[in-house]
Amino acid sequence: MKSPSETLDTMQIDIVSDVMCPWCVIGYKQLEKALTATGLNFDLRWHPFELNPGMPQDGQNLAEHIAEKYGSTPAQSEETRARLQHLGADLGFEFNFSDRSRIVNTFRAHQLLDWAETEGKQHALKLALFAAHFTDELDVSDDGVLVQVARSVGLNASDATDVLSSGAYAQSVRDKQKFWTSRGISGVPSVIFSGKYLLTGAQGAETYADVLRKVQDETAAA
Repeated sequence: MKSPSETLDTMQIDIVSDVMCPWCVIGYKQLEKALTATGLNFDLRWHPFELNPGMPQDGQNLAEHIAEKYGSTPAQSEETRARLQHLGADLGFEFNFSDRSRIVNTFRAHQLLDWAETEGKQHALKLALFAAHFTDELDVSDDGVLVQVARSVGLNASDATDVLSSGAYAQSVRDKQKFWTSRGISGVPSVIFSGKYLLTGAQGAETYADVLRKVQDETAAA
């Protein structure tokens, strides 16, 4: 994903996020809107974070998980889901929730994303995994699903299978998670602009655009 403008220096944007985080989808889509409005050149990289690192491989029912972790009532959970669906629709992303919606372990998905970066397909895979989980309600902890999603963005299915079966990127993911948490990242999405400015949470397209312009102006004045 590249900005159409060719007249500005490229801005580095790092996003620390988890595939299970709906606000990471909202935040990214808001940022995408801001990037289009400002016309900046940018280089975007995704970094791993696990909201539930202890989640078992078979996951947990979403409503049950939200009630246990946040103490939300069924009515509160329903209100949040409706809000997410409304925000998503306005930004061109479809959230689907049902009684069978689940939270799953994302460590293997992060390993696949780490490998995909070396193939130049990390961004495409990240967005495809968001859609697989939130729109299609697929189990993105399942190797078969992960390989299927990888293939859908042009990655080699056999190589993706090898990445998952070998665990070759497991330590890399752990190291990156440790790097970001050691620097104070405790919530996602966390968006870092040019290595200097941090915004946590889905802040809205206007806020993102303001920060983009601020960094741009500082860079031009340097």
